[in-house]
Amino acid sequence: MADLLTFENLGNLVMLCFLQAVLGFDNLLYISIESQRAPVAQQKAVRFWGIIVAVALRVILLFVMIRLIESLAEPFFILNWAGVLEGGVNFSTIVFIIGGIFIIYTAVKEIAHLLSVDHLDHDVEGRSGKSAVKVIMMIVAMNLIFSFDSILSALAITDVFPILAAAILLSGGAMLLLADGVTAFIEKNRMYEVLGLFILLIVGVVLLGEAGVAASHAMHDDALQLKIFGQPLIPMSKTTFYFAVVVLFAVEILQTGYSRKLDAERHAEQSRH
Repeated sequence: MADLLTFENLGNLVMLCFLQAVLGFDNLLYISIESQRAPVAQQKAVRFWGIIVAVALRVILLFVMIRLIESLAEPFFILNWAGVLEGGVNFSTIVFIIGGIFIIYTAVKEIAHLLSVDHLDHDVEGRSGKSAVKVIMMIVAMNLIFSFDSILSALAITDVFPILAAAILLSGGAMLLLADGVTAFIEKNRMYEVLGLFILLIVGVVLLGEAGVAASHAMHDDALQLKIFGQPLIPMSKTTFYFAVVVLFAVEILQTGYSRKLDAERHAEQSRH
């Protein structure tokens, strides 16, 4: 126990909590959006149990991932379709590809639902069309998929399991405290639901980019980087990702303010006449 109480581990814990908070924002956004698909009376319970189960499974997944990443770092096979598809594929590559495709599919499906006529005419019914158990399962599944990115990033800071587990538990507690507030905000400002889904879409693209360098980073061999039609699959940097998110929020805020200004001017013009 005394070995864990060091300044290095304390610093790592603080850094990991910050990392989990930043990387977990899109996860919290998804939980807030998805929970609204459950019956209204059960939405709060869905968020609570969805987060509790997901955090518990994330700690278990962390332990398993540490073992798998160490034992399965070496590529399963090398793609050698010259000029079309080249590079190494290991365990992390498969995880990122499956997770990225699933997140993109979910975001596109929900965006299509928001744009459908049925959504506009039967919004309340549509948003409560899933059972509480099904929504909890979706939240848990997506939480685990989101966790791959944060777990792999966390492992770059430290491989001390108790410190990593503590950071996950603390971030889970923060999600429990913030989930209802984020959901209430989205309920009052529906345009941010669309914004959140587009952020999820970008997250899916980020994960696919990470798949391109998973094997090369694990083996410290640039020759293993995935190449599609001769072009290397390069991941989006975290700085670029968060800059894109900030720009999306800025555009939405400015557009909302401008729309309100135009509505006020039209109302004033009608009042004069």
